[in-house]
Amino acid sequence: MDDIDRAVLRELQADGRIAYADLGPRVGLSASAARQRLQRLLDSGAVQVVGVTDPMAMGGQAMALLGIGVDGDPRAVADALAVHPEVVYSVFTAGGFDLFAEVVTSDPKGLLDFVNDVVRPVEGVREVRSFPYFGIHTHRFLWDVG
Repeated sequence: MDDIDRAVLRELQADGRIAYADLGPRVGLSASAARQRLQRLLDSGAVQVVGVTDPMAMGGQAMALLGIGVDGDPRAVADALAVHPEVVYSVFTAGGFDLFAEVVTSDPKGLLDFVNDVVRPVEGVREVRSFPYFGIHTHRFLWDVG
């Protein structure tokens, strides 16, 4: 991946629907060259273009990242949580928690109920710490592409 590929990705992160006619000049290429660059990145599997929903815009009113400490295999806990629609994603970590899970519920009480009634009873869960998000439409997925 070179500097032009990274520039293409930065532009797509800012506007995933940008026209090639606009993308090309922003990254120093013609529209057709920008299209070829992106197609090469897609074909290589280095890049995927996907739609990402904003859970808060879709009716969720309470959102939090849960830090979960686990006794035993964190994969079993992640699998148990993955069946619940409130769980947006989960990731394993090598830090102070074994697992992070992002959750969205319809209201703050629903978040409290989900943590206490669903997450804590899962076999192997030792600790749950909630890091709630405040504000609406503040959720963006951006990764530094260099």
